[in-house]
Amino acid sequence: MAIDRRREAAGGGPGRQPPPAEENGSLPPGDAAASAPLGGRAGPGGGGGEIQPLPAPHPAAGGPHSGCSSAAAAAGAPSLLLLDYDGSVLPFLGGLGGGYQKTLVLLTWIPALFIGFSQFSDSFLLDQPNFWCRGAGKGAELAGVTATGLWDAGDVANWTSPPTTPFSTASWGAAGNLSNGSGADGGDTPPLPSPPDKGDNASNCDCHAWDYGIRTGLVQNVVSKWDLVCDNSWKVHIAKFSLLVGLIFGYLITGCIADWVGRRPVLLFSIIFILIFGLTVALSVNVTMFSTLRFFEGFCLAGIILTLYALRIELCPPGKRFMITMVASFVAMAGQFLMPGLASLCRDWQVLQALIICPFLLMLLYWSIFPESLRWLMATQQFEAAKKLILHFTQKNCMNPESDIKGVMPELEKELSRRPKKVCIVKVVGTRNLWKNIVVLCVNSLTGYGIHHCFARSMMGHEVKVPLLENFYADYYTVASIALASCLAMCVVVRFLGRRGGLLLFMILTALASLLQLGLLNLIGKYSQHPDSGMSDSVKDKFSITFSIVGMFASHAVGSLSVFFCAEITPTVIRCGGLGLVLASAGFGMLTAPIIDLHNQKGYFLHHIIFACCTLICIICILLLPESRNQNLPENISNGEHYTRQPLLPHKKGEQPLLLTNAELKDYSGLHDAATAGDGLPENATANGMKSM
Repeated sequence: MAIDRRREAAGGGPGRQPPPAEENGSLPPGDAAASAPLGGRAGPGGGGGEIQPLPAPHPAAGGPHSGCSSAAAAAGAPSLLLLDYDGSVLPFLGGLGGGYQKTLVLLTWIPALFIGFSQFSDSFLLDQPNFWCRGAGKGAELAGVTATGLWDAGDVANWTSPPTTPFSTASWGAAGNLSNGSGADGGDTPPLPSPPDKGDNASNCDCHAWDYGIRTGLVQNVVSKWDLVCDNSWKVHIAKFSLLVGLIFGYLITGCIADWVGRRPVLLFSIIFILIFGLTVALSVNVTMFSTLRFFEGFCLAGIILTLYALRIELCPPGKRFMITMVASFVAMAGQFLMPGLASLCRDWQVLQALIICPFLLMLLYWSIFPESLRWLMATQQFEAAKKLILHFTQKNCMNPESDIKGVMPELEKELSRRPKKVCIVKVVGTRNLWKNIVVLCVNSLTGYGIHHCFARSMMGHEVKVPLLENFYADYYTVASIALASCLAMCVVVRFLGRRGGLLLFMILTALASLLQLGLLNLIGKYSQHPDSGMSDSVKDKFSITFSIVGMFASHAVGSLSVFFCAEITPTVIRCGGLGLVLASAGFGMLTAPIIDLHNQKGYFLHHIIFACCTLICIICILLLPESRNQNLPENISNGEHYTRQPLLPHKKGEQPLLLTNAELKDYSGLHDAATAGDGLPENATANGMKSM
């Protein structure tokens, strides 16, 4: 400490102070401009201390330029006003009240409909239909086809149906049209029965050609096109892998690129390439070509989803971020609800695939009408481009330049000669709090989307015999309705409990539903074996459906809220990289569904137990997260580091918090670094706020 005081007396202080203490350790809107993580202490030359990509607790961590003079460091720091985007730049542009900003937000909502079509296309393109030997279809007695091409009531006994997959990207139930491997339309058909015994599947696998009963409104899909049944049925699961794996790689790679070159170039190139690969998928000549092109389609789709999500967050003021994001989620769900009607109109999988991709042609216009993220330009100190974009905003909004009360434009003129400072997501490894927050949200996202499949299978698997859920459309719309109800509940819960409280509540519901389903149902099953217990299998099935619905409801909210939470607490300079990590974790959770299906549901119970244990771990980890509601977005890594945790229930006025003050911390030599970082705070400040005196 004596060394630090002598250095400060000589004018060579560290050049940066921690932020003013707030209740949750983040930056209040009014004081953000004066907080040291946004810049440094003003020196004699009028500039602040240099902004470090990572907080430096002691002089040895100064990086490769630690030997430079303090004057050079002071000259290398931008104005604090420019780095306080939510407190100065956004109000100068009119916030979300400007007409141009509203137009840009609307342009981020419209593609969500196309994204919804693409994300749920696997349920129709790769549905596993009922099938039977083509030779049996030549005789009316064997195949059950009457002279008019319609089905008799008792003819469905000759059908063979493969095991269904109860996941949102797979197919369930039975009702559809008669077709064959060549795509010939067989006319109208009645609803199909529940899946028969496995022995019938084996008998129909002795054939060399099959006819199919597509259950999704299509006359022909990928399975019937290339006879992906019996020994070739595993190729269906590989085709499902391809889109999900492409999404995972796309999130990771495009996220890093978007932080380095910008959101707009990644968005535009993703649109161009999804048009190329998506339309080529419809021209596939075999399942190998189909799976390969679907991988690249998923890769490009990930770039569109990621950049639009980040742009949407970065356009909004603190109070509007969650609402704007939820509207985009509802638009994507509209695509999910409209998808069955779209499939019924197209009738062929190739037409459906082309119709899903063609709307992205409209997004080519974004090259001329959608600008780069101004927040990202300011955070990476690209002030020349930022100035042009601010003038473009003011012109579009018909604003008077004299309304710049805080003097944003004069400060911007002084900083035009600065070199950009871009950061990669790997820099987060050297932080103390930021990496922890991102890892916790990744685990939450993985658990939420992974356990969702377990609940879906429990509700719609063969062990639960519910007549309503034997129809494809009932299955499909049940899952979609649960997701819609989950998003509506998120809007209410997050409004009252905040991000962290809402995430904790939904994770507790997920854990309870999972543990009760695993434990209570086994207990009911044991008692139902006793004749005097009064319990039957129907009681167990009803409990299973109830717990499954609650689990799907809560787990969907956990996954969605984890992604949004990450977008808020990750600094602007690495926001796309952080979002990519959490979205890729969600993709890994979704990937467990086709993996379990590929192994014919082997290991499903262990799969459910592992994710149930993860929910318990996540409940504890969520308490480590900060609360980001109504807080400014962190712009650089230093801001993100100071997004610290607050107690879930704030202490009452006059109550002494169980935390040491900075003056008390200095008495412990083992906490020297923490004391050094907090020298600029008041003596009664704690890590989570001010101790009441």
